[in-house]
Amino acid sequence: MPGLYRISGHAAGEPYFGCSGGNRFDAPGCKTGNPEYSTCYLGPSFDVALAESLLHDAVPVKGAFPIAKSEIDRRWVHQFSGNLRLFDLTGHLLKQMGGHAGLAGTSSYTLPQQWALAVYRNPLRVDGFLYMSRHFTNEKATVVYDRAKANLTAMGKPVQLIMATEMPDAMRWFNIVPA
Repeated sequence: MPGLYRISGHAAGEPYFGCSGGNRFDAPGCKTGNPEYSTCYLGPSFDVALAESLLHDAVPVKGAFPIAKSEIDRRWVHQFSGNLRLFDLTGHLLKQMGGHAGLAGTSSYTLPQQWALAVYRNPLRVDGFLYMSRHFTNEKATVVYDRAKANLTAMGKPVQLIMATEMPDAMRWFNIVPA
């Protein structure tokens, strides 16, 4: 899968696979100290990665996102490629499995974490799955399990977010205003 983006507060150590239990598809066991896996969240486009990271908890004010300049300056854009085997938990496939938009849209993470665990335990041993981005709803996002870390290859060096070639357009489209 070419061109996966991750926007992170770290210039090194990526892709990072975490297990806080506080993210949508984290392992349920993270909360008890017995994680079944750890996860890395990626976007197939810069816009998805930006919406799912910098804008994740941002609230628009009169149609604009006032974001502290320090928050923009401290972030880095990482790009990866990889031959990943991913389930597609969107559209008709999700419906056929008995799921719906709540998987990516609910504010409670209990059910999404159970789905992620079921995919992780599937005998096909996929590397992760696609889901509809909650914060950029016209595109899919990607979650990858730690067992696939070796399948991700960095594409070039990380770039400071404010210096990314995609950032000026994204700031205009999302109406991001450095505060």
